[in-house]
Amino acid sequence: MGEGNGTRHGTAAGRPLKCLVTGATGYIGGRLVPELLAAGHTVRCMARTPGRLRDHPWAGRVEAVRGDVTDASSVRSALEGMDVAYYLVHAMGGGRGFEDADREAARAFGEQARAAGVGRIVYLGGLTPAGVPEEELSPHLRSRAEVGRLLLESGVPTAALRAAVVIGSGSASFEILRYLTERLPVMVAPRWVRTRLQPIAVRDVLRYLVGCAGLPAEVNRTFDIGGPEVLTYHEMMRRYAAVAGLPRRVIIPVPVLSPGLSSHWIGLITPVPAAIARPLAESLRHEVVCTGHDIARYVPDPPGGPMGLDRALRLALRRIKNAEVATRWSSASVPGAPSDPLPTDPGWAGGSLYTDVRERRVAAPPEALWRVVEGIGGEHGWYSSPLAWAVRGRLDRLVGGVGLTRGRRDAERLRAGDSLDFWRVEEIEPGRLLRLRAEMRLPGLAWLELAVAPGPAGGSVYRQRAVFHPRGLLGQAYWWGVSPFHAVVFGGMARNIASAAEAGAPAGGSATAPRAGVRSSRRGRGAPRPVPRSWLPGRPRRRGVRRR
Repeated sequence: MGEGNGTRHGTAAGRPLKCLVTGATGYIGGRLVPELLAAGHTVRCMARTPGRLRDHPWAGRVEAVRGDVTDASSVRSALEGMDVAYYLVHAMGGGRGFEDADREAARAFGEQARAAGVGRIVYLGGLTPAGVPEEELSPHLRSRAEVGRLLLESGVPTAALRAAVVIGSGSASFEILRYLTERLPVMVAPRWVRTRLQPIAVRDVLRYLVGCAGLPAEVNRTFDIGGPEVLTYHEMMRRYAAVAGLPRRVIIPVPVLSPGLSSHWIGLITPVPAAIARPLAESLRHEVVCTGHDIARYVPDPPGGPMGLDRALRLALRRIKNAEVATRWSSASVPGAPSDPLPTDPGWAGGSLYTDVRERRVAAPPEALWRVVEGIGGEHGWYSSPLAWAVRGRLDRLVGGVGLTRGRRDAERLRAGDSLDFWRVEEIEPGRLLRLRAEMRLPGLAWLELAVAPGPAGGSVYRQRAVFHPRGLLGQAYWWGVSPFHAVVFGGMARNIASAAEAGAPAGGSATAPRAGVRSSRRGRGAPRPVPRSWLPGRPRRRGVRRR
């Protein structure tokens, strides 16, 4: 892994290290953890919601702690006793304050790492174009560069890696490339499709990240990392078409489409929303090519060198086909998405909480009913009024939301933290409960709970609850405006989920006649019917950063 410095935080070759991974719930962080474990290191994961890590295959081999890079005390606690700290987060959103949030978080992280005696920081940022003044860079790319600079100035030896387009199953860059190429055999494309760039396979990114843990203490610098090829985005789309067995694509570049318009164009064609697509489109305004490959002095190339584009594309497509996608771009919460968990009763005094509750007895065993519940969304749909769901998804995309296009990471299994169309899995108790938190654009916060229980005389019971906390008068108006459609949407969902479970139940299984019921309620100050506390665990989460 490289030479060591012999100190407590030294990184002598072969010496196991204690590594803190921030952003472990994100795309890169979630893949880095098992690579560090495979290299023999001890891993501590810092997350605002450690419970989102519990369903990962490696969860039992790491220490998960609660923390937020915007909270200095939690960062200091998480860094205590660590040899290496991976900084894989950045502020959410594209609002005017995100650069300030990035700046303050990076500065505080560096200060706390130095105070805790951490021996090395490893950061993954964006590749900036050579010769372009920083003030001419996009805000997101400029912020990534500033974060790297602040960590390098922290007093802790830092390796700031800079990558352009990361190609791997589930990465935002790969999903954009994939959907643009597959859905548009003929396209009028923005002029940045002629920009030269140097893509890198996610496998090589992870190799560099792991290798940088073993850098000598005197190494405090940036490293450009990229694959072996420099090509235009136009060429990348044609290469993807060839690897995927698609007919040759016709691409007509035009000297229009600003990064803002490009992001909406990408959002219309691909599952990646405009808020995520914009920084990617902005980064392609200038040529992004590595200025050197001297990282190989410290992290040697594998036999055959870094992975080429065609091989990276083939590997990503194979992982998707075999349902082996470990993390996706949507593993991290999207910018602007709510992160508040379903509130507890004591913290809700005086608030308003609207609910739509439905229950059905199902002539199928709980196992059959749970299979339908866990398989909801994505290609399986939502078991009621496809038109209504499609319209809601389109409206969400029009106002900058994620819509219904994110789908699922796995077609059959869910885990805490997974994205599910415009929902996020907030809680899952296999065989019993699935709680989804809405990440659509709403004048309030919303959850959907699907619960399964054994029936009193055989079969099972399906309970469904939609919960909405309005914000202001607009939120109140929204609830009452959509309430007339609940019988169609939520009532139809309950009926059809029950029917699907019954249709898939083994012949001769125990059966109980279905019985439907519905209860709608509004809880305010002094309301006589409080929300059951057993259904409302958790404390409010802070909004903050996006995990990489």
